[in-house]
Amino acid sequence: MAERVTVTLTLNGERRTFEVPPGRRLLDLLRDDAGLTGSKEGCGAGECGACTVLLDGVPVTSCLVLAASADGHEVVTVEGLLQAGRLHPFQDSLVTRGGVQCGFCTPGIAVTGAAILARGEADPSEQARLLSGNLCRCTGYTKVIEALQDSFAKGGHAKS
Repeated sequence: MAERVTVTLTLNGERRTFEVPPGRRLLDLLRDDAGLTGSKEGCGAGECGACTVLLDGVPVTSCLVLAASADGHEVVTVEGLLQAGRLHPFQDSLVTRGGVQCGFCTPGIAVTGAAILARGEADPSEQARLLSGNLCRCTGYTKVIEALQDSFAKGGHAKS
């Protein structure tokens, strides 16, 4: 039998343990082992941000993180942004403002945006800089920044 690595992490608020092959990426653990398919593989090289998740509150491209590196840590995916069964305020604003189009990049943008709001960043130019790791070919980012601004104004940055 092939060697396996035990990875125990807090995934979207729930402590979970997985047995995975050495070298397995966090993205593959999330999609294939945990069944969370919101994080997308766009490039597999950390360039597009479609696979962005929060690792201990920090946005990371999960295609570049080894699953074993997440052992003992907290991971939040786009599915984990739900609050009491409702969309995160930024996700809601993305829909309202038209900041979603084809939707492929949306999970990564939603996760990154939630992190931007959690850090209390209100400056649109800094928000745009922080989103720069999330490539979007459809929106032009204007509606995404407007959604961040709306969320911030409505208190979406406050921790629940």
